[in-house]
Amino acid sequence: MIFSILTIFPDFFTSPLQEGIVRRALAEGQIEVGIHNIREYATDKHHMTDDRPFGGGEGMVMKPEPLAACLKAVGRERHSSRVILLSPKGERFSQPQAERLAEYAHLIFICGRYEGVDERFRAQFVDEELSIGDYILTGGELAALVVVDAVCRLLPGVLGCEDSAVNDSFSCGLLKHAQYTRPRIFEGIAVPEVLLSGDHAAIDRYRLVESVRLTLERRPELLALARFSPSEAKILQREGLYGQIEDLARGQRENRNEG
Repeated sequence: MIFSILTIFPDFFTSPLQEGIVRRALAEGQIEVGIHNIREYATDKHHMTDDRPFGGGEGMVMKPEPLAACLKAVGRERHSSRVILLSPKGERFSQPQAERLAEYAHLIFICGRYEGVDERFRAQFVDEELSIGDYILTGGELAALVVVDAVCRLLPGVLGCEDSAVNDSFSCGLLKHAQYTRPRIFEGIAVPEVLLSGDHAAIDRYRLVESVRLTLERRPELLALARFSPSEAKILQREGLYGQIEDLARGQRENRNEG
């Protein structure tokens, strides 16, 4: 996969791309990341990429000409690429969004700044807008890195263990169960015995129940969309958890109907 990032601060990406899984994926040729400086496509002597908004108001707006020229220089194939504007007005980024984007061959990120980008550029060139949360950053660069990291780890061969991405929090509609490693006793607290038993079926049951309990406690809205096999449902019924999940789903349906 190719990631192209359009930004007025290209040096912002130097260190983050040289760490961890992303660095290894780059070194092994599993991904390519191109950083493109929008300022290089400004035609005035000061390389201005922003200007005052028509109609007045606070802040500055990113000009359409340098953005369009930079995007055209990067190039795109409509059938295999996606142009994404990082913006607080965008759809909330999530694990299903990352899985969808991982199907493309080329993702192009426009890092918004200031009061946003000229609407004419957005309407003509942007395929979708994404937001990583309900808060305001100084620019889209951090958001672009978040999306690159989340998508990159879903690509075949990037993670050392292929099951890691499948079993992560949000991938299966649940938060991941608690994890333990050596030593067996820390600060007087022992690892749960079932994890030391070698009984893989019992361990799977334990982890399912703990995932559901944790999700009920911290993110109960996720369970309304979770799907369980008949055997998993029986386990959760024995633990007295399945009724709570059904109540959540029923409550969400009623709220939608009332809306």
